Amino acid sequence: MRCPFCACEETQVKDSRPTEDNSAIRRRRFCPSCDERFTTFERVQLREMTVLKSGNRKQPFDRDKVFKSMQIALRKRPVELEQIEKAANQIVRQLESAGEAEIPSVTIGEYVMRALVQLDQVGYIRYASVYKDFCQPQDFNAFLGELKELPTVKKRSGA
Repeated sequence: MRCPFCACEETQVKDSRPTEDNSAIRRRRFCPSCDERFTTFERVQLREMTVLKSGNRKQPFDRDKVFKSMQIALRKRPVELEQIEKAANQIVRQLESAGEAEIPSVTIGEYVMRALVQLDQVGYIRYASVYKDFCQPQDFNAFLGELKELPTVKKRSGA
């Protein structure tokens, strides 16, 4: 592993341990050249996936984009980082187990929406407002009407 500080290729692993959900290995590394420490994560990747975007553009799937989009939607909400991480890992596993090498971005968005509705209603609405490209206040009203019909949201709002 190359050091991100000095680009030395001879770094040493000082500590390894699994993440809480056992989906990755966290490694603390040390660079003998510059004396800096850094962390890396090692994850299993079942297959290379490509995202099909609008206009038939393609780009490599990036798990971090899923995680960051969820993190942005849930910013300042009562959801722990570990919960977001676990949900993102589940989404990636579902996509990988589907067996498709090329995944439409719409499919990824739907998986994220399903995960967010389970985690936090406000985060779900935030994500949907961008994902579904709300332009008018009426778009929110129509979406909120649909939101009331979801069984998982009814359970949570009654709690």
